Parts: sequence; structure tokens; C-alpha cells
Amino acid sequence: MTGFGWLLRAEWTKFRTVRGWVVAMAVAAAAVVGLGVLAGGKGSCGSECVLPVGPGGEEVTDSFFFVHRPLTGDGSITVRVASLTGVLLPDRPGLPPWAKAGLIVKDGTRQGSSYAAVMATAARGVRMQYDYTHDRAGRAGAVTAESPRWLRLTRAGDAITGEESTDGATWTTVGTARLPGLPSTVQAGLFVTSPQYTEEFRDSLTGSGAMGGPSRATAAFDHLDRQGAWAGQDWTGEGIGERDGGPGDLRGGFQPTGGGFTVTGSGDIAPAVPGAAGLGFSISQTLVGTFAGLIVVVVVGTMFVTAEYRRGLIRTTLAAGVGRGRVLAAKALVLGGVTYLTGLVAAAVVVTVGQRVLRGNGVYVHPASTGTELRVVAGTAALLAVAAVLALALGTVLRRGVTAITAAVAVIVLPYLLAMTVLPTGPAQWLLRVTPAAAFAVQQSSPQYDQVANLYTPVNGYFPLAPWAGLAVLAGWAALALAVAAYLLRRRDA
Repeated sequence: MTGFGWLLRAEWTKFRTVRGWVVAMAVAAAAVVGLGVLAGGKGSCGSECVLPVGPGGEEVTDSFFFVHRPLTGDGSITVRVASLTGVLLPDRPGLPPWAKAGLIVKDGTRQGSSYAAVMATAARGVRMQYDYTHDRAGRAGAVTAESPRWLRLTRAGDAITGEESTDGATWTTVGTARLPGLPSTVQAGLFVTSPQYTEEFRDSLTGSGAMGGPSRATAAFDHLDRQGAWAGQDWTGEGIGERDGGPGDLRGGFQPTGGGFTVTGSGDIAPAVPGAAGLGFSISQTLVGTFAGLIVVVVVGTMFVTAEYRRGLIRTTLAAGVGRGRVLAAKALVLGGVTYLTGLVAAAVVVTVGQRVLRGNGVYVHPASTGTELRVVAGTAALLAVAAVLALALGTVLRRGVTAITAAVAVIVLPYLLAMTVLPTGPAQWLLRVTPAAAFAVQQSSPQYDQVANLYTPVNGYFPLAPWAGLAVLAGWAALALAVAAYLLRRRDA
């Protein structure tokens, strides 16, 4: 065995023979698992919480009022959106930014089926959207009496093209979608939908929170025109995704008018997301216990070196003549390895068993791909391990247990605590970009969609950096602290 191998073995022996450190690691794992499984406690989700699945395999929201007729083969439909108004229930006038009214071609009326739509929105201008996750912007601006929106949707094989116009004469293409496997006969027509509105608030006692509720939109369509083989003479009005026994205020409807229809609807056609405007938890939120586990491993990390300074054993360790930098490296490898394995087991239990327990308790947990679950599990373990190494480096620099623990908690733990509790979203996201707490981004499991109105905040499991970029910030802090610690360890007396 090489000299460094003996050094690793010696550091491992030190760690495993101190019962307090071993127990602390078990406590850290128990905190991650216990708080993760108990997060959210009980729920009431049953079959009504099963969400439709879109063409790409993702969970989606597919709820709107549809005035439609069958279209066989190629064809087009043109309409003018003369007005778009609504109510934020129960009785406040207004609309969420992503309330929608327009034209849609859909593979039947089953929720989650393939579609393409061109629409006017309450505050996001004209959009071309298809198959739930795709969104293209057209002309900005809201629909008003002075500025109505003309829309056209044309099918040619599996290609659906959306166009817009301000006068019905000069047209601009918003986008073209290809829908492989689109059947010869589709359902096409007018639609209206309006998602739940969400507003963030702050309270001096409880910190930040969210409030909101459902909304309902009403659109006036006129100048309706069709080209192609449209079956039948009558239009069918159908509430897609409406549930029997639901609140009457959420039910849609339509009324024929001269040359068009007035249509009312509620819901959304978009990816399903967790958070204030969505349903249930993401697996990121089931790992809430990581914060408690982090506190424990930070304390262990500092004590792994400060205990030797306090007892004078560091002199014996350094007197072995193997190089002070190598001693620090051995400590970092042993501590990081033990913490990584502890975090790996704990995170794996939460992400697998914990999801089943929560669902069994009626709590809805959004599924994630196997690749995402593996990244979250491995990333959580790496977060804990690198944080422990950073704490070790701070302990080496400061040498006193209480001082080192205080500094480590202030640098590693406090930024995350502030971001999740008392800080507004802007400062919270800044902290989660530049401090070691940025590494929590590795736990994000749900993508952020611009076309879904949600509070994409850290509290809801959304972070400002990409997962591995956030972990890289923590690794940079740890590398810098280790470099300073190694320099001081060589320069100072034990």
C-alpha cells in the first residue's frame, strides 16, 4: 500500500471510530428520508388527480371549451377575435396573461391528443402552440375593440400553419407545426380557455406565499369562414376536460351570433407543472429534508479537523511526514466519500419509496424520467459531499470548532434558509446564483415553461441556474476554500 493509501486508511479509521460522527451521519440520512416522506403529510388525491399524457409522454393540462366540426383532408378555418374578456373568480374582472381564444385542429377530443392552435392571448399577444410544449410568438398586444385579431389555421397533410392579420387582407405566418400520425379526419374549430391565476404576496410574519384561483374567459368570434371538406351542418360545443359535478362557474358554453359565436371557457392547454399554479409536489419538494441533513454534515465536516486541533492530535498527524497537503486531501476524500454514500442512499429512498408513501397518502407527486431521478439522487449526494468538504476546509482555516461551525453554517446553510423564507424572489434568486446554496439547483426535476403562468420560485422547486451549473458553484467555493486551507496548513504551526 502506498503512503497516501495508508493515509486514507488512517483517516477512515479515525472517522469510523468516533461514534458521534457515525451517529451524526445516520441522523443526516434519517432527516433527509423522514422529512421527505412526511412532506405534505396527507392529501386527498384520487383518480381525479390522474393527469392526461401528451404525445411526448409528459403530463399535460387539456381543459377548454371547444366548438368544433369534423374536417377531412386538407382545409382551413378563418375567424376574427373581436373581444376577449373574463373574470378572476369569484367576481373580480380580469384575465390571467395566458387566457387564450382562437382556432385549433385536434386529433379527436380525447385529453392529451395531438393538436395545433393559433390564438390571441390576454397579455402575451398572438401565439402558435402545438402538442403542449411548443410555443411560438406572433404579434404582441391584447385584443381590443380598436385592435381585433384575425386568425387562420390551415391543414396540409400533417402540417398545420397558423397565420394572423390585423385587417383580414394581409396575412403573416406565425408558425407551422408538423403532427406525425395525424388522422385524415380531425376535429377543428374555435376554443377558449383561461388558466388559474396566481399572485405572490409577502407577509412580515410568515414570509412569502401565493394566492389565486380559477378564471373564466369569454371571446367574441365573427367573420367565420371555412375551406375544405367540413362534415355536417351544425357545430358541436363540448367542454374538454370538464368534470361532472364541477363548479358551475367553471363550465363553458357557446352562443351563435351573426357570422360567429360567443364562447366561454376555463382551464388550460399546456404542460402540467407543480407549484402554486399547478398540482401536487415534484420530487424536488420531497427532498426538503436535504436542508436538515446539510446542517448535520456541515457540523461533522468542521469537527473532522477542528477536533484534532482541540486535542492536539493534529501534531501527530502532521508529524508522519507525508506532506500536509496530502493529509488535507485524505481527509477530504474520506469525508466526501462517506457523505456521498450516505446522501446517495437517503436520496434514493426518498425518490423511490418516498413517492409511493406520499401517493398512498393521497399526495400527488409529479413523475419524472429515470434519467432525471438518477440525476437528482446523485446530485443530492454530491451536494452534501461537497458541502462537507467545504466545511472541512473552513475548519482547517479557522481551527476552532465553534468559530468554524458558525462560519460554515453562515456560508453554506444561511443563504438557502434566507432564500426559502424571508427574501423576495429577486434577492433569493441572486443568492442561489452566487453562494454555495446554488447547488440545490441539482434537485430541480420539473422544467420551466414560458407559456405556463406559474410562480417559478425556489420555494416551488425552481432554481435560477441549471442543475449542474448550480453544483459547479458549490464545487468552486469548495476548491477555493481547500486551496486556502492547504496554503495555511503548510505555512502555520500545528
